[in-house]
Amino acid sequence: MAAPFVDTARITVKAGNGGNGAVAFHREKYVAAGGPDGGDGGRGGSVILEINEHMSTLMDFRYKRKYVAANGMDGQGKRCSGKDGEDLIIKVPRGTVVRDAETKEIICDMSQTDRFVLARGGNGGWGNKHFATPTRQVPRFAKAGLPGQSRDVILELKLLADVGLVGFPNVGKSTLLSVVSKARPKIANYHFTTLFPNLGVVYVEEGVSFVLADIPGIIEGAAEGAGLGHDFLRHIDRCRLLIHVVDVSGSEGRDPVADFEAIQAELKEYGSGLGNRPMLVAGNKVDIAADRSGLEALKAHVEAKGLPFFEISAAAQLGTRELMYAAARELEHLPPITVYEPTYVERPPEVDTSEPLNIIHEDDTWIVEGPWLQRLMANVNFGDYESRNWFDKMLRQSGLFDRLEEMGIRDGDIVSLYNLEFEYQR
Repeated sequence: MAAPFVDTARITVKAGNGGNGAVAFHREKYVAAGGPDGGDGGRGGSVILEINEHMSTLMDFRYKRKYVAANGMDGQGKRCSGKDGEDLIIKVPRGTVVRDAETKEIICDMSQTDRFVLARGGNGGWGNKHFATPTRQVPRFAKAGLPGQSRDVILELKLLADVGLVGFPNVGKSTLLSVVSKARPKIANYHFTTLFPNLGVVYVEEGVSFVLADIPGIIEGAAEGAGLGHDFLRHIDRCRLLIHVVDVSGSEGRDPVADFEAIQAELKEYGSGLGNRPMLVAGNKVDIAADRSGLEALKAHVEAKGLPFFEISAAAQLGTRELMYAAARELEHLPPITVYEPTYVERPPEVDTSEPLNIIHEDDTWIVEGPWLQRLMANVNFGDYESRNWFDKMLRQSGLFDRLEEMGIRDGDIVSLYNLEFEYQR
């Protein structure tokens, strides 16, 4: 039995925490008082997404939902830095779109990039070797490492195909795919034979080819979740061109024009611009049509809308070559496969600054530590002016500077916050 097709998954990723800096002093025979030599903590491992060209579903994420990278090792004496935590590599199929679980904003599109850092590991803490000054020759403190980033994300697979086949169930889409490519989808004379998308490469002539996708048949109400269409319409989001396959044989007593309009309505309702996507229309099963009234009515209706119409029989391979040539010609003038631009904006973390901070005064240095400060600093980009201003604002609102002044801090004193130091100025 084939493994089920899985095209969405929700996972939690957690990067590794940075290791703590070490407090140590140089000890050597005949050296009476060695200086500080505590090493830095190692950086926590990051969580990295990487493309695996051999994966075609998100099945691997069905049962494992949490991914945690390794923490950095603590620093040691003799200026030995701790080992960096090993990065965690998560393999995903090409075409996977990563969204923030809460806001649904796009973080990245794994279509044209092979690797993406989804969660950054925390920086390691400084050892006491960094804190020696002419007036503080024996620093008995070091810095803790910063926590790694944590995210809840949704993985959403959107297949990379140039052309998508759409239409009601059992109209011959899978048969068409099988005769124009080397794909071998399951084919039978009943509805919903296709339960997951199939891809095939169509070789038109030397140097001319494209990827063709067959998705499960669409039914009325698919855009709202009816049938299988809601789950798989996303796989034609990227398609540059659609081929609408309509059964014109009358074998099921259906009206081809009504079927055509019903599918068009579902594409429009789904959104993503599918309703306005360039389209070819193929009237299939012409070889078994009892009469041509349905075929002619559909042809007149489609051509009145300015859409190219083709009479084909996928089973008998009639008109299929001409249809593929027409698709190749259309693709020459169409933009490349859609790649989704990131829309996610990093937001400041929600931190309860009312929790107490631990403040130690050593010579002219004020060492400030606390859980909320640690969480805050792990999410601040100190290379960005706006981010630094926001960080300064948060510190002032927390009452930290008021407390330091009450404790006697002076202009020019050093404030030490984990791996950040600055001179205090009122």
